[in-house]
Amino acid sequence: MKKPKIAVAYSGGLDTSVIVKWLQEKYNADVITVTGNLGQKKELVGVAEKAYKSGAKKVFIQNLEKEFVNDYIFPALKAGALYEHSYPMATSIGRPLLAKALVEVAKREKCTHVAHGCTGKGNDQVRFEVSVMALAPELKVLAPLREWEFKSREEEIEYCQKHGIPVSATKKSPYSIDENIWGTSIECGILEDPMEVAPEDAYTRTTSPQDAPDKPTIVTLQFKAGVPVALNGKKMDPVSLIHKLNEIAGANGVGRLDLVENRLVGIKSREVYEAPAAVTLHFAHRELERLVLDKETMHYKAKLSNDYADIIYNGTWFSPLRKAFDAFIDETQKNVTGIVKVRLYKGNVEIAGRTSPYSLYDMKLATYTIEDTFDHTSAQGFINIYGLPLKTYNQVNKERFAKVKKALKRKR
Repeated sequence: MKKPKIAVAYSGGLDTSVIVKWLQEKYNADVITVTGNLGQKKELVGVAEKAYKSGAKKVFIQNLEKEFVNDYIFPALKAGALYEHSYPMATSIGRPLLAKALVEVAKREKCTHVAHGCTGKGNDQVRFEVSVMALAPELKVLAPLREWEFKSREEEIEYCQKHGIPVSATKKSPYSIDENIWGTSIECGILEDPMEVAPEDAYTRTTSPQDAPDKPTIVTLQFKAGVPVALNGKKMDPVSLIHKLNEIAGANGVGRLDLVENRLVGIKSREVYEAPAAVTLHFAHRELERLVLDKETMHYKAKLSNDYADIIYNGTWFSPLRKAFDAFIDETQKNVTGIVKVRLYKGNVEIAGRTSPYSLYDMKLATYTIEDTFDHTSAQGFINIYGLPLKTYNQVNKERFAKVKKALKRKR
């Protein structure tokens, strides 16, 4: 009888390092690891060697960075998708692509199962499994963290030490870190207490705002149809642009987020993130939209942005609704072309200027100088018509209330 083959979404972190050996022992299976390069740096160092030491029969490491930026990050950026108005969802937006890569390898290697290292109370289990269901409903999904015997990360660390599996997490520094080009999520340890300030050793890609330069850094971003194409006047490919902006914004302490957010599974969790480029680009993109979108489109798109963020966060990326949203969003982005200057200073991002050939801002209409071309006399007629429904409603109800008051007095 042939051994079962299981493809594992492998990051090289503590959980997935344990999973490889655990699946071999539990299922007597050949384990294949699949790692997607989404622009993470430290996590890829020695990942193949670590996978083999954990017991993997085959190791696949795929460079998905360009696809990640163009087909996942940029649609989310154009949509203005920020979960609960704050989080640019670096981890969330990476999961459907990693699931896609996992499925492709599993099919090619004739695996019967795929496995992931997500916890039973996290969001990622939903994102992985729903994506697999959409892409390969015939594959069975294993979630070891929902069934194995380990009750803490400390026990997992001991298991790794027992089996000679190298891991970076220690009992002293038990952070769970997930990194890609769009941002880093940090959790566990002291971070689970929302009253505790996140210690500096939790951050890996941003300078503390207190230690950031005392002079602001001005950054110029050029957009074409809603996506960035140049940084400080230099045309760059999307991947290089985001990496460079991560360095510049991170050095200025920009991109730290400390949130209590609502997880899909119904609990609140304290999450700490670093997303220097994502925070800067979302800010600049939004400021450019203020300049070029008409009021009704901009206001309606803001409503859709929240729904788009929910799709990403809740793991339904491969849905017909998301594709339908993309059609609307792409239409709104046709004129989102121009240049935005931002000022980065000790953790803050501020607007320093914006211009576009499609700008709807007319200085002669906006000015209060002698060059003003706005017809002030038209305002009275506009206000009369605009306020007419409220005026009528209150007049009618005032008269009705007066009649009721009189009738009550008579009865007394």
